[in-house]
Amino acid sequence: MKRLFGNLLILAIVVAVVAFFAAPAVGFFAIRSAAEASDVQGLARLIDFPAVRQSLRPQLTGRPEALAPAPSFLEDPIGAVRRQLEQNPVIRAPDVDAYLTPAALAALMRGEGRYASLRTTIQTEAEAAEPWPRPVFWSINRARMAVEDQGGSRTVFTFERRGPFEWKLVQIGLPDGAAPPPAPAPAPPPAAKAKGAS
Repeated sequence: MKRLFGNLLILAIVVAVVAFFAAPAVGFFAIRSAAEASDVQGLARLIDFPAVRQSLRPQLTGRPEALAPAPSFLEDPIGAVRRQLEQNPVIRAPDVDAYLTPAALAALMRGEGRYASLRTTIQTEAEAAEPWPRPVFWSINRARMAVEDQGGSRTVFTFERRGPFEWKLVQIGLPDGAAPPPAPAPAPPPAAKAKGAS
């Protein structure tokens, strides 16, 4: 009986350790599945959207200094005013939220990189390749997983521990390059000819 209890205890410890280190990969596949199912509530539980928006903003504007904390008005009044103007949503160019729709997130998880923002519909499994993520960094509280497209461009997803087995996506690293132009709005249908016109 003691031997059985000892074996069960060792098995429980091994399962807990494997689950502890495999949780970010499980989180990656959970986000991909929730995005493909358009499960907005599931995505909200798995993604820290404010942190992901903050990570995407400087990548889309091409200005890495946007990651630095804002200067204090007392220390640098000109810099503080300039920073407020740059953060004005009217002036800020790229739409970060275009990358955070379920269709765009599903495309990011498949390695479509910067072109994921152009996705408006979710591809079916038959249409879409499902690449496996590769771990590129692993620590106790942070893990990064990368997905490559066919050209070798990597999209990197950073997960952060929020509990013993809970991880959240906090950063998306897009491949190098410029953001693609937004998709043009669909043209309205031509107006019907008025009756009686010759």
